[in-house]
Amino acid sequence: MNDSVFHRLYEQYHQDVFKFLIYLTRDRDHAEDLMHEVYVRVLRAYVGFEGKSSEKTWLFSIAKNVAIDHFRKNTVRKKHLFDKFDWEKSELVSTGILPDELVTLSEEMQELLQALNTCTGDQKMVIIMRYFQDLSIAETAEILGWTEGKVKTTQHRAIKALQKKLNALPTEGGKLNDPQKLERQQD
Repeated sequence: MNDSVFHRLYEQYHQDVFKFLIYLTRDRDHAEDLMHEVYVRVLRAYVGFEGKSSEKTWLFSIAKNVAIDHFRKNTVRKKHLFDKFDWEKSELVSTGILPDELVTLSEEMQELLQALNTCTGDQKMVIIMRYFQDLSIAETAEILGWTEGKVKTTQHRAIKALQKKLNALPTEGGKLNDPQKLERQQD
């Protein structure tokens, strides 16, 4: 991989990949560390990039794998066990402090992100890719290595879980009172 290709990829996609990692980890320092790892993997793997997918979906696939590895390592460290991390059933909850960008979000958005942290890893990943990164169902399926049907099903379940959590919140004081907005966006 020559320098100009690397710099083009970095300039074109680093903000989107970084935001994706921030939403997943909810910690700027972790996201920066993971960004470094993403681009180390890009340097190593670009020779094998065959163009079967877009560079964007390829980069997000790498970022997804880096994030999964991060959560696996943290889970193992926390439990001091070397049992298998169950990506589909485990919740991705970061105990880190919210990055500056997230702290300045509206109260509704903060509530949504807190509710999102209670979803499974698969659900969280799909919601972030679809609604925070504006990826299509096809792009999300390609990044995750899933069928489009699995993405739609996971998205539907995530939205139902989020609605349940958000409906349980009090509605006074300007809190989120229309979680159906997400449901209307899923089509």
